[in-house]
Amino acid sequence: MILAGDPEAPVLVRREWCKGCGICIAMCPKKVLEAEPDGKALVARPEDCIKCEMCEIMCPDFAVRVVAKKAAAPAQGREAVRDGK
Repeated sequence: MILAGDPEAPVLVRREWCKGCGICIAMCPKKVLEAEPDGKALVARPEDCIKCEMCEIMCPDFAVRVVAKKAAAPAQGREAVRDGK
């Protein structure tokens, strides 16, 4: 289970940039985000995130970022392709 604030969470919220407008919360189709008592966004249910990026796209202050999954390294790197393997 991924917890809010976990570095593995799919959504990051920069609290210092968030003004608490609630746009990201309203736009999330899976209700991943909730408002904290001060109105700022909190990643409440990171395991439900489908990475649609609506929160990131709609945030007027660039305070929300959807983290892409790390791409798996190819079995053979560029060196293998360059060497004809």
